[in-house]
Amino acid sequence: MTSEEAVSAVTATENSMPEYALSFDNVSFTYAADSPFAVKDLTLNVKRGEFVSVLGHNGSGKSTLARLISGLLQADKGKVTVLGLDPSDKSQVGEVRRHAGIVFQNPDNQMVASIVEDDVAFGPENLGVEREEIGRRIDWALKTVGMEEYRHSTPTRLSGGQKQRIAIAGVLAIRPDIIILDEATAMLDPRGRREVTEVVRKLNKEEGMTVILITHFMEEALLADRAIVMNRGELVAQGTPEEIFEMGDLLQTYNLSLPEIGVIREELRKNGIDLAPCLRAETLADEIAAYARDRGIKVNCPAYMPEQTAVHYGGEWDISIENLTYTYSRKSPFATNALNGIDLEIAEGEFFGIIGHTGSGKSTLVQHLNALIKLPQAEKKYKKPKLRKGQQPPVESHIYVGKYDLSDKKCPWKELRSDVGMVFQYPEYQLFAESVFDDVSFGLKNFRPDLSREEVEKAVRESLEVVGLDYGEIAEKSPFDLSGGQKRRVAIAGVIVTRPKILVLDEPAAGLDPKGKKEIMELLHTLHRDWCKTVIIVSHDMDEVAENCTRACVISRGKVFACDAPALLFRRGEELRSLGLDVPLTQKICEGLGERGIKIECDMTAKGLCEVLTAALSKGAENA
Repeated sequence: MTSEEAVSAVTATENSMPEYALSFDNVSFTYAADSPFAVKDLTLNVKRGEFVSVLGHNGSGKSTLARLISGLLQADKGKVTVLGLDPSDKSQVGEVRRHAGIVFQNPDNQMVASIVEDDVAFGPENLGVEREEIGRRIDWALKTVGMEEYRHSTPTRLSGGQKQRIAIAGVLAIRPDIIILDEATAMLDPRGRREVTEVVRKLNKEEGMTVILITHFMEEALLADRAIVMNRGELVAQGTPEEIFEMGDLLQTYNLSLPEIGVIREELRKNGIDLAPCLRAETLADEIAAYARDRGIKVNCPAYMPEQTAVHYGGEWDISIENLTYTYSRKSPFATNALNGIDLEIAEGEFFGIIGHTGSGKSTLVQHLNALIKLPQAEKKYKKPKLRKGQQPPVESHIYVGKYDLSDKKCPWKELRSDVGMVFQYPEYQLFAESVFDDVSFGLKNFRPDLSREEVEKAVRESLEVVGLDYGEIAEKSPFDLSGGQKRRVAIAGVIVTRPKILVLDEPAAGLDPKGKKEIMELLHTLHRDWCKTVIIVSHDMDEVAENCTRACVISRGKVFACDAPALLFRRGEELRSLGLDVPLTQKICEGLGERGIKIECDMTAKGLCEVLTAALSKGAENA
């Protein structure tokens, strides 16, 4: 074949490929005949090699769209086409999944093997990829998501964030033409999110992979060529991410909210500081610096110190943790050190944050607080180890939660768990009963069997109303018929129904849209103000911790790296980033201003930053 013929053949092949990677032609889908449409009259075309972000409130139809693409669901009306193939055709769905890989929000939904490398190899093996090539793909995919050292680990022993990385690696190993990420980075730490999105962006730009990114993270959405907004199953807006995020009030009509940087800009505008539209911290810093420069304003902001840097102990419900160590599968080849000598004190009345990289030990730590994981000496069969002559006894771990000594075998565990409520990652997966009433009342009936039916009903009603649900409308419904946001609220109601003195929540807002996150945090503040002595949240969201917590600690490799008020903690940006974490948007803006000669310090909240900036710029204008 001559070179001209070869070029002609390649050109012909390219021309034979469909123009669009994905096409939705007037597609509708509903999960039940009497349910509202999850996707309604959707018409959408995505070009090959395009990067599209999909935005929308929880229940807007985003995940349904992803499942229609992969053939996990079939449209009730209209037609879905994937690279010219029909995912509703049983003879073609296998080929569709060869070309289109999907990463779900919850990694447990796609784990299939007992060893990490086998899980990553599952897809390529089923596609008939040669053995040597499978090995190369496993190496590349695990390296891509930063999980090489866990190649021979068991997925069930990994943290939620580590599992998510493995799930992403399993899809990358297929080397699909289209990759769909359905909130796939929701459980990752900031470094993990950056690494995964960088890989996806690289695959998109360098290899032409089509990307459908379903996300609630603004930074991720900004990477896309185009953003689409869904509301109640319908496509209601599309354009560049910048165009979408400038829609302002219109976004709120779709149950979305402005990105935090948009909120800060709007607040500054209300205070008389008019800035051009911007969606990145460095751009906002440029705008503020230009505003000051153009007006001859010299900003001299005094150092900010939190009002209450000292923590007062001695309360009835203080928490004290001493030398807490824990090893998973201690006597097996899979032994993994999760905690390596945690020393931590949390005072009664705090709204306390725990942050750390994926696998740092955060979840293991909080599971000790209500003895879901017991200290060794608290186990019934525990006996002190016999020491050889001259051998020093090991330093024991101790945990004191209010009046409870968790190292004591005689600790009243049932009473402890009534006073220390635990809400897990994805709390909606805790639901199990036939009705919402039965689910919410389950813990109450176990902890307080002396209560009458009327008292139980009153407590359930109050708990559901506290989380924003109508008792009369929802009590007799199956919890599995509710929306994702409603399920989460029911699960939280089932924990708070016993009125715990301490409430511990592991990633309570993960996977929720911005409005949902705000509502959950407002709910927690209401509980904290009304009757809950102490609230402890585990989070990967630095803005969430900065806006809500009185203090926070950083866990790294099973130890406490630092513990302080957010205003002090997040100034240590370089150190936090070296641990796989990040700083909140407010600190990024302060850092950007510092690089431009404007020194600003604040309490790390958006409101605090706006107040400091307004005061500094106004004072500077007076002295100009």
